[in-house]
Amino acid sequence: QVQLVESGGGLVQAGGSLRLSCAASGRTFRTYTMAWFRQAPGKERDFVAVSWSGDNTNYEDSVKGRFTVSRGDAKNTMYLQMNSRKHKNTAVYYCAASVFSPRSPTLLREYDFWGQGTQVTVSS
Repeated sequence: QVQLVESGGGLVQAGGSLRLSCAASGRTFRTYTMAWFRQAPGKERDFVAVSWSGDNTNYEDSVKGRFTVSRGDAKNTMYLQMNSRKHKNTAVYYCAASVFSPRSPTLLREYDFWGQGTQVTVSS
């Protein structure tokens, strides 16, 4: 069983920056595929970014160039640096872990474990 705990959410002004963290339990963190999703009020949970084991990353188109996902394998932690935030980015942000490399990393069903989420509110 893998436990994921997000932190770092809060209130930020539009255009500002914020860094989220996701701490994971488990000895084989470095082998997991890790991802960030977000869920805005009244909407479905959507893919934001994925970090493959081996440092490759992919992003949802609207966050490319503004968000950066990274991982500190020694600390069993994944990060999401969010710059130039927009009001529409207000959402609960979730981290997710897949034991195996998902074929479709943007799909929720590909992930085995989820955190409880952290709220990010962007003021306009």
